[in-house]
Amino acid sequence: LHARAADPKDTDWAGIDRLYATLERLAPSPVVTLNRAVATAKARGPVEALAMIEPLAGRLGGYFHFFGLKGALLDKLGRSAEARACFDRAIALAGTPAEAAHIRQHLDRLSEPSAPATARSGS
Repeated sequence: LHARAADPKDTDWAGIDRLYATLERLAPSPVVTLNRAVATAKARGPVEALAMIEPLAGRLGGYFHFFGLKGALLDKLGRSAEARACFDRAIALAGTPAEAAHIRQHLDRLSEPSAPATARSGS
């Protein structure tokens, strides 16, 4: 569904969320839930997605993508200090320079006081 959209804004995020929900039932794992939370955030917003990933903190506490997503969700909610802490943790856990650079871009946007959260929330 994601690759079929002519433009990212045309992506059927609700459909992707439903597919991930099915995958969660068939092959449950914290990473599947984390991936579903991305679609949930796009389809229904960051509050619901954050509620989905909070219980995963213990199992994904050493996972770069957990902190990157949590930071992005917190940023969308305007919780900049918490987002910054998550992004810092993601950088510490990054496995490659490219992963760290991607998260640094989020940190740089957090430092832009005039940028609205929706402009900072990128990817």
